[in-house]
Amino acid sequence: MTPKTIDNIYLYRMTHIGNIPHILSNGIVHKSSPLADPNYIAIGDKSLIDCRSSKRINVDGHYLVLGDYIPFYFGVRMPMLYVIQHGGNFVEQARPPQEIIYIVISLRNVIKSGYSFYFSNGHATDFLTDFYSVKNIDQLPVLIDWTAVTEKYWSREDDNDLKRRKQAEFLIKEDVAPHNIVGYVCYNTEAKQQLINMGVNPEIIKIAPQAYY
Repeated sequence: MTPKTIDNIYLYRMTHIGNIPHILSNGIVHKSSPLADPNYIAIGDKSLIDCRSSKRINVDGHYLVLGDYIPFYFGVRMPMLYVIQHGGNFVEQARPPQEIIYIVISLRNVIKSGYSFYFSNGHATDFLTDFYSVKNIDQLPVLIDWTAVTEKYWSREDDNDLKRRKQAEFLIKEDVAPHNIVGYVCYNTEAKQQLINMGVNPEIIKIAPQAYY
């Protein structure tokens, strides 16, 4: 279902549960940030991360480097999560779902905070993907394919482009302060208790095994 306004849109970023204490204190930060975690546990595809570090995108005549921005998805259960859980590609170590946490932020809060951002209608490294700037923010609800974003799987004979659209991204330039985090999604009660022990407010933790593989 397509959101009618930006007020009910949330953004999701996956991370290892071991990174949560640092995030609670410092927020979601860039690897080049002065606040970067020296003990950060990476779970992504190393080759894709390397590609993004130099990938330049032209948006309205302005060139941005993907690696300079923190990427978020518009939904859960993305193709990258499958690779993180099962291994493959250039993911260095498969991770069980209880080790993977979704950090949730509100799009409305991002806008109010004055962060610099861009967003896309598909995977950011795909040549078919279009990018948009702050001037298009009011059109975001109709520029994103929400049916694709919320699909459980991404392989369909009649739609070879589904996987790309499912992975639409929201890119934030600055570090995201801790107060902008509105929720955490985890796999089971054990993961929730770990988050609580780390200092996360239990009222903003949601157990959602359906958000995993």
